[in-house]
Amino acid sequence: MGVYSTLWEADDWATRGGLDKIDWSKAPFYAYYKDFDIEGCAKPGTASCASNPNNWWEAPAYRQLSAIQARKYRWVRVNHMIYDYCTDKSRYPVTPPECTAGI
Repeated sequence: MGVYSTLWEADDWATRGGLDKIDWSKAPFYAYYKDFDIEGCAKPGTASCASNPNNWWEAPAYRQLSAIQARKYRWVRVNHMIYDYCTDKSRYPVTPPECTAGI
């Protein structure tokens, strides 16, 4: 398994249609991972995907949001999110599978 990231010029679609301009004077732009450890599983629901008791984020309290947390999450999305590829039908006519979980 690997993790890759990229920076790209998305001035026309990821910036509210160009309303938020990229400040190119801040270049070069860097992204890096430090002490990054990823766990994955090939088939959810199988033994390869068993929870690790050493991972605090896998505790039952973190598996789903409470009603109050979900409301706060929706508020942040409505008031601060600029772009959501899950709703971008011009680029993704078929909704990506990770977008169907929803909150």
